[in-house]
Amino acid sequence: MKELYRKNANIIYSCKYHIVWCPKYRRPVLVQPVASRLKEIIQNVIDQNNSELIEMEVMEDHVHILLECDPQFGIHRLAKKMKGVSSRILRSEFPSLKSRLPTLWTNSYFVSTVGGAPLEIIKQYIKNQLNV
Repeated sequence: MKELYRKNANIIYSCKYHIVWCPKYRRPVLVQPVASRLKEIIQNVIDQNNSELIEMEVMEDHVHILLECDPQFGIHRLAKKMKGVSSRILRSEFPSLKSRLPTLWTNSYFVSTVGGAPLEIIKQYIKNQLNV
């Protein structure tokens, strides 16, 4: 059975995030073999940063990732690293990406927390703490 919580030296946590980002101009450049190589790179970055990949899918014009990340490290830092490292490596290994795009990724991305109890249950739990 998989662990419900992860820990570092200071905290025990369960922080799961859904991240989505696109190539510049949403160009459909994430085709094979670029897509396979991108998955390898992202997996390596996640592993090197003590995070856990739960699910990943690379579409022609965007990337979806579900992962767990240490909140002290920060999801913003991990997203920046995944995009930066993958851009540098992919543009060096696939020169066609350089000719089609000034940069591989847009500056923006979408991130949302997922998992755990629904918001209403947590609100109710917090309100009921006075009655315990």
